[in-house]
Amino acid sequence: MRVDIYSKPSCSLCEKALAVVEEVRARLPFELYITDIRQSPELFETWRYDIPVVLIEGEPVFKHRVDAEVLEARLRGVMNGTPIAKTVGQDG
Repeated sequence: MRVDIYSKPSCSLCEKALAVVEEVRARLPFELYITDIRQSPELFETWRYDIPVVLIEGEPVFKHRVDAEVLEARLRGVMNGTPIAKTVGQDG
């Protein structure tokens, strides 16, 4: 399973989100990719006001803040074949 974080350096919310994602990753292994949005004009234009953005299997599921319990539940759901549902107020 793949989880991506769209981020940029010196972003305190990004650092907090990464810490939460790593906490969940310690209990539930998955591939983690961190992308600096400044490396892609398209990503920068799309997400510059919403980082960090956390995606599961390419679907945005969190922006700004990440809740460990919700992230773990979503990951377990994906592992069991449940489609990713959006959370009001957190999705892009």
